[in-house]
Amino acid sequence: MSRSVDQPGVRLSTLAGHVSSVGSPAVSDTPLRVLLVTDEMEIGGTQRQIVNLACGLRERGADVAVLYFRSRSFLVDELEGRGVKVIHCPKESAIDPAFVLALAHAVRSGRYHTVHAFAFSAELWTAVALQCAIGGRRPTLVSSVRGTYQWYSRWQWRVKRWVSGRSSAVVANSLEGARYAALRMVWPLEAMQVVYNGVKPAVVTSVERDQALKAWSARAETEDRHPVMRLLFVGRLVEIKGLETLIAALTLLPPGSARLVVCGAGPLRATLDATVKSSGLAEHVVFLGERTDAAAFMAAADVLVLPSLQEGLSNALLEAMSLGCTVVASRVGGNSELVVDGQTGLLFPVGDAQGLAQRLDDLRREPAWRNRLGQQAAAFVDERFAVPAMVGEMLRLYRRTVDRGSLAMPPALPLRALGRPSKPEELSTTCRH
Repeated sequence: MSRSVDQPGVRLSTLAGHVSSVGSPAVSDTPLRVLLVTDEMEIGGTQRQIVNLACGLRERGADVAVLYFRSRSFLVDELEGRGVKVIHCPKESAIDPAFVLALAHAVRSGRYHTVHAFAFSAELWTAVALQCAIGGRRPTLVSSVRGTYQWYSRWQWRVKRWVSGRSSAVVANSLEGARYAALRMVWPLEAMQVVYNGVKPAVVTSVERDQALKAWSARAETEDRHPVMRLLFVGRLVEIKGLETLIAALTLLPPGSARLVVCGAGPLRATLDATVKSSGLAEHVVFLGERTDAAAFMAAADVLVLPSLQEGLSNALLEAMSLGCTVVASRVGGNSELVVDGQTGLLFPVGDAQGLAQRLDDLRREPAWRNRLGQQAAAFVDERFAVPAMVGEMLRLYRRTVDRGSLAMPPALPLRALGRPSKPEELSTTCRH
């Protein structure tokens, strides 16, 4: 169902521009064959969504496979355990002709109706492989926007636009991501669609929750008689997640009033550990590394904090909200599409440690309000971000793209504008060309 682009839950208009046939038959009454391609299957938000999507499509009768290049994790085991075919197509170097030929063979031999690529390198090499896939059915391509990609260089936006021009659909997981990509590529916003991530509330037993609670081993109360607040971060330990802001905010809270548990791994682990120690927070911050039981920690935490400097649509936020955990997030990317400030959680300005500390202290002092925000968040996510709804939207989109063919690149758009520095006011308006 279409909605206004300014409303939560928006889905942008269907494909605009010239649509040309690629000779694929309509498959409305036959099992759809779908290949999902990603560069890596490490533990991350996009990869979790691929698992949700692949398993959901299979449950609806689609013949689905997942292909990845590197970084196997337990998510591959989960896919295989649920009957989804997984293909490992190793990529040994930045330019690997043997890999491209192997990818083209995998695409051609699978006789897929559509291929949906996630992440920059997966989109690029899938588009190239499709050009090399001579003979047999050539599937339609669906490409993705999974964030605002503010770190992309000019040439990356040119590549992104080239891939988009060979895609039957460009699908974003947030309205903010769609707007930003449209501006950077000089691409019609009307030629993109938004399908929000779906989340399936985890089932957490009391035993699992109690086990997770042990990670917050602190005194029961602070000197001003307020309970110690259990804070949680779940995600990759990388710069764009803004953990430096969260650590700085902890130093501004009353001493001993909060304890932070960090679930995640990444290249900044050693740096963040040193920052914690130099800030005098060694007894109040616990690094647990990568976890498969993050949901148990979400169920046990008082507040999940996401201080990202850039963000698409965060799975950690969705999962925590679905479990009734109160969330505090930076006002960036898709966060403001998930968190209605003061109703389903709290927002603070990006990089503002003082603002984050104030929001956390308000929640610490008003536990009833904090609990109410968590309850309202759970109801909001249950209504708008269910996995079946996401899978249904994607299935309908795949069928439309196969029936209608490929979207040609919009003509006569000024390439000189690609990769312009972003301006806040640009992202508050709809981009139309």
